[in-house]
Formats: sequence, structure tokens, C-alpha cells
Amino acid sequence: MSSTKERRHFTGQEKVAILRRHLVEKVPVSDLCEEHRINPTLFYRWQKEWFEQGAVVFDAPKGPGPQRSVGGRGGQADHGVGGQAAAEVCCFSRKWSSPPCWLF
Repeated sequence: MSSTKERRHFTGQEKVAILRRHLVEKVPVSDLCEEHRINPTLFYRWQKEWFEQGAVVFDAPKGPGPQRSVGGRGGQADHGVGGQAAAEVCCFSRKWSSPPCWLF
């Protein structure tokens, strides 16, 4: 008989936190995978997606800095490249909800 194990889903913030621990804090991939009960292949897939889409942030048109209000927005924060476009530019995969700029 096959066991039906429910899949776990990691949020973008969780994925970024895991990647950050490896890239910034130098925690070995094997330790992270064991701690979070993920396959190393999954970790490397996340990392690949991160680097493939990360350049989008640097190629984005420059705008006001983060958390600055732009006239006529009623106090809404502008995240550097402007409204909805910012979310699309910063998110490097539809699966990820956190901008790559959170890595560092």
C-alpha cells in the first residue's frame, strides 16, 4: 500500500530565510535540509529560481526608495519601482512571495 503524505508548502519568506542561512550565514545545505525536512534537490531548485530571477531587481527602473510615498498615493508605500510593478519585478517566481532584495 502507498502512504499518502501531505505535502508541505513553504511561503516565500520561509524559502528566503532558508536560502539566506546558507548564503549569508554559511550553514551547510545538508544541515538546512535535515532541519527543514526537505530534499537537497528542492533546496537547489529554490536557489536556481532565486538567481535566475534576481537580475530583474537590478534591471528594474529606479524610483523613489522603499517606504517613500509618491504624490497622489494616499500614503501608500512605494517599493522602489512602483506599485504592482514592484511586486512583479521583486518576486522572482510566482511560487515566491518575497522580493529577492530581502536576501541581504
